[in-house]
Amino acid sequence: MLDRTPTGPNAPSETQQESSSVDVLALGHVLTGIGAENDPPIRLEDIHVIRHSFNPGNHEGLQGPEDLTLERVLSYTRRQSISPQRFPANPPRYWVILVADGKKRSRLFGTFENGGEIEELRDDVYRTFDLRPSGFLAPLVDRLVIEWNSPRNWHRKGGSAAKLPVLEIADRDKVPFPGFERVRLTHGELQDMVEDARYADWRAALREVQGIYLITDSTNGKQYVGKADGAERILGRWTTYARDGHGGNVALRELAFDSTGADPIKTDHARHFIFSLLRVFGPSTSMSEVNAAESHYKRALLTREFGLNRG
Repeated sequence: MLDRTPTGPNAPSETQQESSSVDVLALGHVLTGIGAENDPPIRLEDIHVIRHSFNPGNHEGLQGPEDLTLERVLSYTRRQSISPQRFPANPPRYWVILVADGKKRSRLFGTFENGGEIEELRDDVYRTFDLRPSGFLAPLVDRLVIEWNSPRNWHRKGGSAAKLPVLEIADRDKVPFPGFERVRLTHGELQDMVEDARYADWRAALREVQGIYLITDSTNGKQYVGKADGAERILGRWTTYARDGHGGNVALRELAFDSTGADPIKTDHARHFIFSLLRVFGPSTSMSEVNAAESHYKRALLTREFGLNRG
């Protein structure tokens, strides 16, 4: 691409060039704009910004998308180093949590309100803070993406983070992924999820995990426990259900077809199915561990005796 910036006596001054970049939206504009709507206003000095990234080899950290639950992120975030060189001795009230979203992209996970250190939980290595979910920035959760230009610096004061450029604020029509533990879809919604662009975040999350899922027939409460393992992942398995309503499962297939005549007649009974997740596993989890979890849930929920599992 050619550089069309004028040179010579008609070239803009350095001051003019700098002023032309002022219109770039930065995180500070978002924080102060929404912060001003609160009573009392939330200022940059009231904010600390933290960026989490996945570390599959660290069992104390966030290993993958399956760990992006409110409970897990809160538990991980509330424990910080006792060293003031590694984390502020007196961090501010609002902690804005971002999660690495590829290269320098970081997506807003949510905001926690800091009630202070729980001193009785302090040890020689960590302090534990009384963190609770906050509604600050709630309309932008999963929508706001910023450029975190130095991944090694994983937390910043609000004033420092204010300069980070905003890369994206996704359309409000986009359906945000609620977290694995809150997934609940009717069959019609499942069909939308596997095809509709508004569910892109759902597909991105579900194609990364193996897991145990639950299908409930809302007409009688009967349940089916299934698994998605290996390369198929949750998204692949559920795509099959979206297409045919039964995924090849014997009992569900019988419900999807009226076999009273000479030829099976497809029905729309799948519209009564509710899809949810019981447990998710990372892509490296062994098949034997997934199988063991599936057997456990079948026993615990009695789906062989009273539900829709035949084996």
